[in-house]
Amino acid sequence: MRESTVIRQTRETKISITLRLDAPDTASVIETNLPLFTHFLTALTFYSGLYWDIHALGDVEVDPHHLVEDVGIAMGQALDQALGDRTGILRFGQQYLPMDEALVLCVLDFSGRGQLYWQGSFPDRAINGVSSEIWPEFFNGLARHARMTLHLRYLEGINAHHVYEAAFKALGRALSQAVTTVDNRMPSTKGSL
Repeated sequence: MRESTVIRQTRETKISITLRLDAPDTASVIETNLPLFTHFLTALTFYSGLYWDIHALGDVEVDPHHLVEDVGIAMGQALDQALGDRTGILRFGQQYLPMDEALVLCVLDFSGRGQLYWQGSFPDRAINGVSSEIWPEFFNGLARHARMTLHLRYLEGINAHHVYEAAFKALGRALSQAVTTVDNRMPSTKGSL
């Protein structure tokens, strides 16, 4: 079974995540105490086609950064655990994603080396009082702990909400591709990831 459960509890956050990579047509459950983040995570999980059960509380009255980064870390850990040694997966995923005037590119590789490459003039305006500087922290935490190379590139867009939502949706679609089982081989010419 390609699934995992991660519990992360700190003085700032309390997070529980269950992930099932092979659960078609099962609706995810997303609950956080930051509505905009819940909205973005709902988009990501829907377009991933994976089953996510995410319950997360954070000290958002201090700074939403703690919650957003820690959920990224925990989601990355859940992906890493559910993928096991990664035998048989497609490994790579890519998606151009438009949302009205916004256009974002997401390309990822479950390489075993976790790194975020954040490129382009992503909007630096707050959305509903939430600073835009926290969104790269989510993607960075996810990439590092999933041990995946993650490229997110801003191509077009004026509306900050559209741009960031497109990034979450694009990540969902790219994840869907990359975790797909295609054979029983290790997806590396080195024989190991």
